[in-house]
Amino acid sequence: MNTTESLKDYQRVRTLAIRSLFEIIEQSSEGTVIVDRDANIVWMNERYARRFGLDSAAGAIGKPCESVIPGSLLREVVRTGRPILLDMQDTPKEPLVVMRLPIHDDAGAVIGAIGFALFDELRTLSPMLKRYLSMQEELASTRSLLRARQTKYNFAHFIGTSAASLEVKRRARRSASAESPVLLLGETGSGKELLAQAIHGASPRAHKAFVSINSAAIPEALLEAEFFGTAPGAFTGADRKGRTGKLQIAQGGTLFLDEIGDMPLPLQSKLLRVLQEKEFEPVGSNDVIQSDVRVIAATSTDLEAAIKRGEFRADLYYRLNVLPIQVPPLRERLDDLPALSEAILEELRSQHELNREALELLCQHAWPGNIRELRNVLERAALLSDDLMLTADDIRAAIGTFTPVERALAPLAEPITSETFSQARERFDRHLIQSTLAQCGGKVIEAAERLGLGRSTLYKKMIALGIA
Repeated sequence: MNTTESLKDYQRVRTLAIRSLFEIIEQSSEGTVIVDRDANIVWMNERYARRFGLDSAAGAIGKPCESVIPGSLLREVVRTGRPILLDMQDTPKEPLVVMRLPIHDDAGAVIGAIGFALFDELRTLSPMLKRYLSMQEELASTRSLLRARQTKYNFAHFIGTSAASLEVKRRARRSASAESPVLLLGETGSGKELLAQAIHGASPRAHKAFVSINSAAIPEALLEAEFFGTAPGAFTGADRKGRTGKLQIAQGGTLFLDEIGDMPLPLQSKLLRVLQEKEFEPVGSNDVIQSDVRVIAATSTDLEAAIKRGEFRADLYYRLNVLPIQVPPLRERLDDLPALSEAILEELRSQHELNREALELLCQHAWPGNIRELRNVLERAALLSDDLMLTADDIRAAIGTFTPVERALAPLAEPITSETFSQARERFDRHLIQSTLAQCGGKVIEAAERLGLGRSTLYKKMIALGIA
């Protein structure tokens, strides 16, 4: 088909579409009238003509709209080019609910207007208003749920500049742009969910929901329904309206499967189908729903050992283990403790600081509960201390059972003078940034990437620290 034929076909389809739309409006409305650019009537249907006392619509043709329809605003629509979507129009019988729209030519100029009466009795509007309000409530509820499902963490919240932390952030950032499953491996409290939220927030799915489900926190009998949802009346005690599952709530977004190592074997096979076939069936239903979710799984379990014990499917493990990220425990990234402690105290809106002895004691504890335990200790110490400067005694009392690290720790460098925590942190930051810049030949962009910071953030730190 050449260009001329395509244009003719387009014009024919457009003409038919306009004609069909006009016929639908004319047949379903209580009355229809069309005026030209001078607001003179060029067409009126018989129903509308009879309502205004005319024997025939032909008697209205060519007359100014106001002479036939007292109080008509069609001339205003022609003059301004703006529609009047819902308005009252008085008639000799009873008022009408009317809509008035401008008519444009292909160049966009207003060449007339069309008006049609939607209802002849106001009570006819009642069902529509109820439906409108119901839809508004549904829309508000959906928007509220989506806001509640938005992530609150990004990569900046994963605090740390140690080699282990920088490697984790590098791999996580790379995985954000992919659609493949991500498997986060690490001990409880090491920050796996924070990373999952950060990956989602940096992905193309960030504007959609982030839905989390913990396989260890839900009874096995309810887990399948929680995951896939239920059809109406699927089982005794089920909601008669049915229930939407987390998988469907996460459509278009990300589903975070926490503690996937605790997922029952029967459910593992169904999850495998979701990953491979991109479809699932709600409990008690034969309807197949297409799935569009990105899966991020996390576990503190040794999945390879679980496979050997027959507790985890090998095929599911291989399907999930496309982009594995090992999140190190806190005891393996003790260099991050000063920054982590400062960030936690800031998050707690605490005015407290740690003196040198307190920081040294923190670095000697093995932190079996990882960052979650660190937060707990700092919050308790801040609440119980009478001074804003937290000491080793405050930390020791807050820790309770002290678990020393197994490896020998190098002592912290002796300060030139007695320093506060903030002063020690500033000295540490200056040394780290200067040494990194030296390694990168003074290239700020490369140094920022190596430090896991944004370029503007690094520039601000350099200015604050007086680094040229």
